[in-house]
Amino acid sequence: MSEDNYASIDKAVSDDYEFSIGAVISEAWAKTRGAKWTIHLAFLYVFLVMMGLMIAFAFLSTLLIEVTQDPSGNVALSLIMQLGLNLIIMPLMAGIIILGIKRAVDAPIKAGSIFGYYSKMIPLLLTMILMYIMIIIGFLLLILPGIYLSVAYYMALPLVAEKGMSPWQALETSRKAITRRWFSVFALFIILSIIIFISAIPLGLGLIWTMPLMIIAFGVLYRNMFGVEAETLTN
Repeated sequence: MSEDNYASIDKAVSDDYEFSIGAVISEAWAKTRGAKWTIHLAFLYVFLVMMGLMIAFAFLSTLLIEVTQDPSGNVALSLIMQLGLNLIIMPLMAGIIILGIKRAVDAPIKAGSIFGYYSKMIPLLLTMILMYIMIIIGFLLLILPGIYLSVAYYMALPLVAEKGMSPWQALETSRKAITRRWFSVFALFIILSIIIFISAIPLGLGLIWTMPLMIIAFGVLYRNMFGVEAETLTN
């Protein structure tokens, strides 16, 4: 892997990277200029795909019940549809995260680029499933391990999409990179969540600025930790 000059995976797991909450938010805010509508258009694409899938799944569910006359099969069908939904949506969400990463290094961004990660759909789905399993086990073990893993795994999905890591490798790399800065990373996303919440109060108008802010802040933090692949800048 060829990282840029910002950071590297080896440095990240050794806790050798720059991270200041104020600096991340300040830089992300500056970079929202000229990127807001591209990111919102990407979210619109995800919304339209989700609506289309939900309508299709609802139609298939109704049709199957009418054909089989067996409503009890609804639980299994719902589970299959949920997996199918995640399988299709996860690459799009990873694509939105990559938009923030690209913006963090001032690379050109296009909303349609979020459709370019379907080659990673299986690893992304497996990462999500494995992440949830580990977090649930953590919550069953006195709750605190679950809270720890919920934050420590923040970077797993982009590591799969952007670095091409395997699910377990991505989870462990994210965990090792975040562990020593866990409270700072947690505080960053708490602050961003509060900003999102407050901005949504006046008819949601503030989200025009704050949603891109959160995506780009995530990208800045990822860039500072792991650097960005040359291939990502050109896609």
